Amino acid sequence: MTRRSCVVYAVGIVCAHLLVVGVALMVAQVFRTVMHNRLKKEIVLVEGSRVFQSWKAPPPPVYMEFFFFNVTNVKEFLEGAKPQVDQVGPYTYREYRYKDNVSMVDDGRMVSAYNTKSFVFLREKSVGDPTQDNITTVNIPAWAVMNKVKGSFWKSSMVSIWMNTFGSGVFTTRTVDELLWGYEDPLLSRIASTSPDVEKVFGLMYKKNGTNDGEFVFHTGQQNHMDYGRVATWKGQSQLTFWSSNQSNSINGSDGSAFHPLLDKKERIYVFTPDLCRSIHMEFEKEVEVKGIPAYRFTPPRSVFASKEENPANEGFCVTPEECLGTGLLKVSPCRKGAPVVASFPHFYLADSKYPSAVEGMMPERTSHQTFLDLNPTTGIIVRANKRAQINILMSRVPGFPKTRSLNETVFPVMFLNESVVIDDASSARVHKLLLIVTLVSNFPLIIVGLGGVLLLVFIILVVRGHREKASADDDTSYSPVHEKEKDDPQNGTYIGLTPKAEPQA
Repeated sequence: MTRRSCVVYAVGIVCAHLLVVGVALMVAQVFRTVMHNRLKKEIVLVEGSRVFQSWKAPPPPVYMEFFFFNVTNVKEFLEGAKPQVDQVGPYTYREYRYKDNVSMVDDGRMVSAYNTKSFVFLREKSVGDPTQDNITTVNIPAWAVMNKVKGSFWKSSMVSIWMNTFGSGVFTTRTVDELLWGYEDPLLSRIASTSPDVEKVFGLMYKKNGTNDGEFVFHTGQQNHMDYGRVATWKGQSQLTFWSSNQSNSINGSDGSAFHPLLDKKERIYVFTPDLCRSIHMEFEKEVEVKGIPAYRFTPPRSVFASKEENPANEGFCVTPEECLGTGLLKVSPCRKGAPVVASFPHFYLADSKYPSAVEGMMPERTSHQTFLDLNPTTGIIVRANKRAQINILMSRVPGFPKTRSLNETVFPVMFLNESVVIDDASSARVHKLLLIVTLVSNFPLIIVGLGGVLLLVFIILVVRGHREKASADDDTSYSPVHEKEKDDPQNGTYIGLTPKAEPQA
């Protein structure tokens, strides 16, 4: 056997082995399984893991934008007209968040932490100065007190006298800074003098700057990657007590800062939100890309805030059977000390059409008012997010308060917020590197098959070339008879025809 033949056979054998092994590994998904198991072990909430430090102190900048609804026809509304509002904003703050008092519990299977947030105003990203700009809006402290005492003639009469004495009306004009971070309300101050448990300062974000929402205990994800970041307890409780059903009181999902790796389009993402006093779910909407990172977009469907008629599972969120609002609204008074506060998406997005149509100036649209999470499906990392929510006050006639006698029941918008984040460049580079490693390792069998395919092509070329060379050699050793006797010679070789040497020309 010639050296060339040995090479051909060797190439063929190696090629066959590569193709068989590569296809077998692809079918068995061995390398993909190994890589996924590695991710499950790396993405856990324990000291020294790949994600622990960024979970404690997220590097991407978070921005909180506040938009207010300034009422322009107070007098007409109090006389029964449709309210008119103008949107004013944004007033933008840089939100700094980190996990405080982090400690491992339950033999390292869970981790305890406090979500601390602080806010710094950004003038360059805002429409004005919050300490100077005035907003005319609903007098929330007054409405809270009126709803608290309704049903008691004596208490209602006393509060009505106090309101007239202090000049507290149904609406108030305050600066943005006061509405957000707090001001001393005269009516609350009067009540606080006899009821120490009542705060005399009111603000939509009062006591939320540099503070936390209470202790969270999270699953680390070591036992099951699906539990990564899932809330086990909040303020020591595994169930809420605000609502009327176990399903509504369930604490499901994460706190919105961490999601398990290896996401599937078909699954629901659950987020527990203390501001809403409940858990909500999100569903896959579409595939997107952020800074070159592939992501799945998850958004809350209409069913999250649907009425009990549209979604019977939401019946537990009715404060009482009589106080069950329509689709798109959630009355959160059980966790707001009885204040008639109603949560919704901005401009009543995804709500029944009667709510935006009842207020002049509402223009719900998906692009500006949708809440969404863009998550990389491999790692579960948030690459972009917008959390949007609106605070409203349920206004109607309150017995014992003459100023409300002409009011039609209205869910009145006060303010909405937009909490947004986009992955920073440094974090993006790390995610790209990790995804590259995952892709290369997961597709290693494909590389083997590709190499086998290349060798197969080389093998075919060598075989074809060998056949051609053999055929050419056979042609070179063939001859043709030059005399008739050669044809008749049974020995076939007595006469050998040679080409006569050419005689030189004279």
